[in-house]
Amino acid sequence: MMNTIQENRTSNGSFEFPGRNESCWCGSEKKYKRCHMEEDQRKMHQYKNRPDLVYPKIARSEEFIKGMEATCGLACATLQMVEEKLTEGITTNQIDQWVHEFILDNRAIPAPLNYNGYPKSICTSLNEVVCHGIPDETVIKEGDILNVDVTCILDGYFGDTNKTFLIGNCSDEAVKITRVAEECLRIGIEATKPYGHIGDIGAAIQKYAHSMNCSVVEKFVGHGIGQRFHQEPQVPHFGQKGAGRLITPGMFFTIEPMINLGKKGVNILDDRWTAVTEDGKLSAQFEHTLHITETEVRILTQ
Repeated sequence: MMNTIQENRTSNGSFEFPGRNESCWCGSEKKYKRCHMEEDQRKMHQYKNRPDLVYPKIARSEEFIKGMEATCGLACATLQMVEEKLTEGITTNQIDQWVHEFILDNRAIPAPLNYNGYPKSICTSLNEVVCHGIPDETVIKEGDILNVDVTCILDGYFGDTNKTFLIGNCSDEAVKITRVAEECLRIGIEATKPYGHIGDIGAAIQKYAHSMNCSVVEKFVGHGIGQRFHQEPQVPHFGQKGAGRLITPGMFFTIEPMINLGKKGVNILDDRWTAVTEDGKLSAQFEHTLHITETEVRILTQ
């Protein structure tokens, strides 16, 4: 379940800092102004605007890392369960019930349920729905594409993943957008490097999507995750290589590009959740939660 992109953030050149009232990058859950803001400003002056010297490795306990591995493993298992049972003729409400019961049976909680008033345990986004589709009595038909977005809370840790499924025999356009979206996720992960920049991820995704005559949704972004659902850093799926904040060891975040067959614009329906393509064309999405270490990028939801 992705975050809506936030504007009006302070920056220094191409390097973006958290806003004063946003969560600090260190994972303390304190507001930036009450945590590292003054120290970062001092260091930026001392080190002549070298952000790689300002942002140290984020210390993570073994308990935190194991907690993230466990909840992300459950999120992955949940999607695998859905894939095994998914077929035409069922409703999205049935999928929601499967997931709700599966997560509870594994001593966890479905994170979307009651999150800012969201009424269900998963998001089910069908065809032209970009994200945040609410499960209901809609029947899945052959030829549909369906994204199922799962987030678990296990022992206080959040694990987030999603996948777009092709239902039966699908049109060439449906197959194309689904494959392009899946490849965009792979390319975004490949572009993620310790001490690289967040902008590297979006730049790589955008370049490939545009080469396939598809567009990248800009309204929603990936996000930091841990003992909160959405936190810093924001991870746009568009951007410029070398721009954005530094990717530092100890970060946990999602990459979840939403790729449209037509224009990038979206409209939000009257339920205030469901986002659809403005031109009614198909959209697809895939997501993983990542852990950044000193030497590698770990995919926790596979």
